Amino acid sequence: MPTLRRAVFLDHASLDLGDLDLSGLRDSFDELQLYPSTTAEDVSERLHGATVAISNKVMLDAKTLAANPQLQLILVAATGTNNVDLQAARAQGIVVSNCQGYGTPSVAQHTLALLLALATRLPDYQHAVAAGKWAQAKQFCLLDFPIVELEGKSLGMLGHGELGGAVARLAEAFGMRVLLGQLPGRPLREDRLPLDELLPQVDALTLHCPLNEHTRNLIGAEELALLKPGAFVINTARGGLINEQALADTLRAGHLGGAATDVLSVEPPVNGNPLLADDIPRLIITPHSAWGAVESRQRIVEQLRENAAAFFAGSPRRQVG
Repeated sequence: MPTLRRAVFLDHASLDLGDLDLSGLRDSFDELQLYPSTTAEDVSERLHGATVAISNKVMLDAKTLAANPQLQLILVAATGTNNVDLQAARAQGIVVSNCQGYGTPSVAQHTLALLLALATRLPDYQHAVAAGKWAQAKQFCLLDFPIVELEGKSLGMLGHGELGGAVARLAEAFGMRVLLGQLPGRPLREDRLPLDELLPQVDALTLHCPLNEHTRNLIGAEELALLKPGAFVINTARGGLINEQALADTLRAGHLGGAATDVLSVEPPVNGNPLLADDIPRLIITPHSAWGAVESRQRIVEQLRENAAAFFAGSPRRQVG
């Protein structure tokens, strides 16, 4: 008798707001149990009897895997697999597959939206109108906050894979010149500039690289000081790439034209964060929402279905570890 294809999605509410079509994913299994969220204490119990575990951010450590020897497949509803003990999964013969490239359009447009908001001073003008300053103006318009055109400006990029390439194309459509930086820990390339050469040249810097031992605190006080006065900094990658205290201090000092981030070093920031102080000027923070377009999240569902089907067909897809 064939093994029952029983799947458990441990934190589906982190992906599905009730606006996604899960029918294809449901049809991939004999049984699919959905849990909005799962605490660390409940993981092993909820996986009892399941052959497939689906997780976005719920931790699947060695102890949990050992307690569930029937597991055959882990489907990660994200690209990052830091929530799975890959070594333990490999030792136990569990295949791990992730999702890739699903959020490129969503994150790319969010990156440009943040850059445009900084360049046009959108939050400042919105707040001014809400405060009644336009109604009190002596002329037809408000021009209290200097506006910067992106055309002709230079955009520095750290990370130029699929996502970085998409951002570069959008920036070029606005008439920007794109310069690429050399990432530490990567082979040297002639088309990549060292940080100390890149940073003084750019009017805006955007990050699209992974967080690892080479890139943690990649942009600190010294690097921020190398940027042109009035430059913009945008991070839609990982919070630990930028030293958050250094960024807060640099913004307070008035050296930058502004900064925007969709990520923080600890999420959610339950214990606070240097960037959440209320005295930091010209800072936009969005709550790790760049990836969250409905089309992007539906692509994750489709890739989960594809990964499950490929595994059951004997040819695992997007396998990691």
